[in-house]
Amino acid sequence: MAAAPDVRCSSCGRALAGRGATHFPCPSCGETTIGRCAQCRDQSVLYHCPKCAFEGP
Repeated sequence: MAAAPDVRCSSCGRALAGRGATHFPCPSCGETTIGRCAQCRDQSVLYHCPKCAFEGP
């Protein structure tokens, strides 16, 4: 899934690029895009939705 150029990892702030990076709507509110870089996904680093405060690995 190719990310829009302004989408960044919700955990570390890196621009999403390369294999293993992804983005998806917040599982709780669906109104915010959550970005995940490959490293944060691999290490199960927590992310937070800025809109509804949902927290996920």
